[in-house]
Amino acid sequence: SLTHVICHTCFKRQERLHRCGQCKFAYYCDRTCQRAAWLNHKNECSAIKRHGKAPTENIRLAARILWKMEREGSGLSEGCLVSIEELQNHVDSFGEEEKKELRADVESFLEFWPPHCQQFGMQLISHIFGVISCNGFTLSDQRGLQAVGVGIFPNLCQANHDCWPNCTVVFNNGNHEAVRSMFHTQMRIELRALNKISPGDELTVSYVDFLSLSEERRKQLKKQYYFDCTCEHCKKQLKDDLMLAVKAGESKPSADTVKEVIQFSKDTLEKINKARMEGQYHEVVKLCRDCLKKQEPVLGDTNIYLLRILSIASEVLSYLQMFEEAADYAKRMVDGYLKIYHPNNAQLGMAVMRAGVTHWHAGLIEAGHGLICKAYAILLITHGPSHPITKDLEVMRVQTEMELRMFQQNEFMYYKMREAALKNQKIQVMPEPSNENAPSLFHKKE
Repeated sequence: SLTHVICHTCFKRQERLHRCGQCKFAYYCDRTCQRAAWLNHKNECSAIKRHGKAPTENIRLAARILWKMEREGSGLSEGCLVSIEELQNHVDSFGEEEKKELRADVESFLEFWPPHCQQFGMQLISHIFGVISCNGFTLSDQRGLQAVGVGIFPNLCQANHDCWPNCTVVFNNGNHEAVRSMFHTQMRIELRALNKISPGDELTVSYVDFLSLSEERRKQLKKQYYFDCTCEHCKKQLKDDLMLAVKAGESKPSADTVKEVIQFSKDTLEKINKARMEGQYHEVVKLCRDCLKKQEPVLGDTNIYLLRILSIASEVLSYLQMFEEAADYAKRMVDGYLKIYHPNNAQLGMAVMRAGVTHWHAGLIEAGHGLICKAYAILLITHGPSHPITKDLEVMRVQTEMELRMFQQNEFMYYKMREAALKNQKIQVMPEPSNENAPSLFHKKE
């Protein structure tokens, strides 16, 4: 759905892109991006033209992998520690439904694959699809906010999972606006340390978002990656008590009341998803407010069902430019997240950033600047100083710091100037809410 608004080379989002004249499928910022893509797009271009339409991204990725093997052979390329053939595919562990999907993918692939190209055996093609299924990384747009595709990076497939990892993976699109200048940086995938790692310690990453009960994370890992998680957080069910917290105090709610509210929350989340799909954002806000009224007397501040509703409410209210109410919910969401997530978690950093921007738009400059600084400190570690989102945050940090100084010197004048600025320039519309959180690192099965 994003094919025509995202450049197929640098993944920058913009409305006016140049379309490939041959396949009419690929879009690029300009000739520079089109030329940079040609090695990978050349075979795909003629295949799409012959086939009549572009297949799914998994089939396109499998084809790109096999065209690369056709060009370069199946040996290890420079800097590669493991070949595609050596990666685990878990095809033997597939259930009947997964085997049926695999057969359908292979059939679609064979229809797409040109007869004049090198022909590969069914076993290798099935292996490639198995590898994509359990080793795929999500590719995000240039700012890291929207999932746009899937890729395979063999070296990083070697990193094992831990729910409380010491590393994170980030897709860095680099800076493509300064081609041939000192600021030009290449697109790359990065493995970044979240804290100091001792020599000899295994480097681990998390395949799933931590904001789920240990049992739910284990189910998800078993379903997609075919292993039982034995990390300390799963074995000891660490943080589960926080994620299921109920209101403390003398009048502690009964188990039946808690059960009823959690079921109500689950039902509401389903209704919210339906309303969001239909773009009925005022209905989403109403559902969130009604659910929060039920939750607040019963669930604790770190309960994941409360946090999920707070997250949706703050995002949708920001989009509707109801910033003060959104800021209140965002602050409560961040306070809960800080007690649950690893202090240097990428999802936490993105949530804190969102909360900071919401407070800033609400005119709450002190809280907004504080949250933006906190988000910047986290994303410097998780994304690094050269990532576009970190650069955006640095600009916001400088801007809010300047506004905060003005506020501290003369509060009355600050609000007068802010009011005048808003009259002359509309507040930038927040991105339309999506049903996804910030892109997870690992490609989820559809």
